[in-house]
Amino acid sequence: MAFGRRNDEEVVKEETKVWECTSETCNCWIRDNFKSSEVPKCPICKSEMRQSTKELQAIVNHSKNFM
Repeated sequence: MAFGRRNDEEVVKEETKVWECTSETCNCWIRDNFKSSEVPKCPICKSEMRQSTKELQAIVNHSKNFM
């Protein structure tokens, strides 16, 4: 049966560049390779964002539209 099966694939995490909202009331963040402009504004509250890093699951953005 498939109900008891677990995915044995290991989740690969890596240090990833992100942009974090500077607003105290907002906890939004965006991966650097998914940003919409060179220095993005927060998509939630429109505040400034600052560059930082997070330990995140590795994913690749194959879109030609990102900067």
